[in-house]
Amino acid sequence: VQLQAPGGGLVQPGGSLRLSCTASNLRFSINGVGWFRQAPGRQREMVAFSFESGGANYEDSVRGRFTVSRDNAANVVYLQMTNLKLEDTGVYYCVVGAHWGQGTLVTVSS
Repeated sequence: VQLQAPGGGLVQPGGSLRLSCTASNLRFSINGVGWFRQAPGRQREMVAFSFESGGANYEDSVRGRFTVSRDNAANVVYLQMTNLKLEDTGVYYCVVGAHWGQGTLVTVSS
């Protein structure tokens, strides 16, 4: 199983960024998929999660700003982030089932 998630970077407060994560060698459609993040000095936390049966869950601070989506045919999970805030800075990890990506750094700074 491989998870590839390029797409982090530096963005200004109020800006937008989309992360993507492509999975290989697993049955993507039967797994829950999502994103966690770890901010400096903080524990890793769930940001957004898409259930295999439909529906999604979001961490309170990102609800209304972030959207998780999935393309089961292409084995890709996305995280669209809008109105980014300084506190959104962190390393973002994609998760597919029990598998974790390596993490991609998102820095929100002016």
